[in-house]
Amino acid sequence: MNAAAGSRVFVPLCGKSLDMLWLAEQGHQVVGVELSEVAVKAFFKENHLRPVRRRVGKFTVWRSGRFSIWCGDYFALSAAELGQIDTVYDRAALTALPEDIRGDYVTQLRRIVPDTATILLLTAEDLEVEAAGEEVGDVSAEIIALYDHDFAIELIHTQRIDGADFVASAGIEAGLYKVYHLSPKPTSLT
Repeated sequence: MNAAAGSRVFVPLCGKSLDMLWLAEQGHQVVGVELSEVAVKAFFKENHLRPVRRRVGKFTVWRSGRFSIWCGDYFALSAAELGQIDTVYDRAALTALPEDIRGDYVTQLRRIVPDTATILLLTAEDLEVEAAGEEVGDVSAEIIALYDHDFAIELIHTQRIDGADFVASAGIEAGLYKVYHLSPKPTSLT
């Protein structure tokens, strides 16, 4: 990730992802949003962090050091509450959602983060779907449909995964991790 140290990185639907620790170790301020209070509490407890909690509108904000996690409904979060964001780190949040609300997810993301924010989008994709011809080039058709209007989309990493626990639990025999870098198109900057 090419964000400068001190950048504010937004992690939507963050759960208790250990990636947030890595982001903080790189010098970033990590701002997550998560619906499950159980996951938020577990993140802080498992990482031996002592958060301060306070109520902000419909959210409970948990803060400790470089971490701020907004516990509540992602779709209720506002740009004013979120504040300045430099980069979005989407660790399969998009693909974790049912297909019928992914467009709403992206619309909300565009509402709450500045037009200048870049996005690092990680996906786990089923190789059986790719073999069936549902993939367009190196970038999935769904990502193009959702992001191409406002972003230049670049596939920057692909890694094959076989027999991983999460793949097996999802009923997938083999898959690909893919990492996309989405840069705002100059025409979308205001």
